[in-house]
Amino acid sequence: MQHSLLIVSGQEQLEALVRRSLPDRKEIMVELRKTGSKARQALLERFFDLVLINAPLPDETGVELAVDTAEDSNAGILILTPSDHAAEVMDRVSDRGILVMGKPLPHGGLGRALRLLTALQDKLHSALEKVEKAEERLEEFKLVTRAKLLLMEHKSMTEAEAHKSILKQAMDSGLSRRRLAESIIDELE
Repeated sequence: MQHSLLIVSGQEQLEALVRRSLPDRKEIMVELRKTGSKARQALLERFFDLVLINAPLPDETGVELAVDTAEDSNAGILILTPSDHAAEVMDRVSDRGILVMGKPLPHGGLGRALRLLTALQDKLHSALEKVEKAEERLEEFKLVTRAKLLLMEHKSMTEAEAHKSILKQAMDSGLSRRRLAESIIDELE
């Protein structure tokens, strides 16, 4: 899975450090914004699944941006903040799933944090796909059940006959059970 990373930092050299720290096996598209307001605009324009905030920002602390982003998206968020503020920032944001690291960063710490965030995003993406497929199957089940009930009511079929009829018609016509159920519902309602 390709990831997209928004770096929000008043210091351009962070982008080079991030690029050196990125996990080798992951494809990550990186964009840099220098202020919280420009980052908010970028977040409105497109989805980033990773957001790295180098606090403080020129126009805000960065904590508000992290909290707003966490409320509005499923992005993995990492705040880099001066070590003397890290505990306070962590208290404010950790219950929202935001990762906080104190600066100066330990050697290799940024790379480990980015690997953790990308792994978590991969798991989240996989879980969301499973939920979406389950919702689709549930919707199909509801439609087929509704079509069976209509066949039972309008064609005097038993449930087993209605079920068999839907399966046979779907196979014979090359339609999915969902499409066939929708056509039966349209016809009989």
